[in-house]
Amino acid sequence: MAKYVFVYHGGGRPETKEAQAQAMAAWGQWFGSMGKAVINGGNPVGKSWTVKSNGSVAKDGGANPVSGYSLIEAKDYDEAAARAKGCPLLAAGGSIEIAEAIDM
Repeated sequence: MAKYVFVYHGGGRPETKEAQAQAMAAWGQWFGSMGKAVINGGNPVGKSWTVKSNGSVAKDGGANPVSGYSLIEAKDYDEAAARAKGCPLLAAGGSIEIAEAIDM
């Protein structure tokens, strides 16, 4: 089995405590449905900055800022994408970038 990084983009943060509780329950259910395939559930992230090759720093997060990450195990990209399709972030208008984590 390979490891895949799920990089979350968009989706926003719930504003009320009730909405936060519902979102956490949805994420918990999704992670629970994957069982041991979840290597690291990850975390949401704050505002992102980009350091460019010329040394300049963009403090706006870029065109599609990261909103969080997870590390998941799957046999291939197809299985990783199938696992990602159950993520609550998608229902909130977000997207998930998938990349294989290469062991060095």
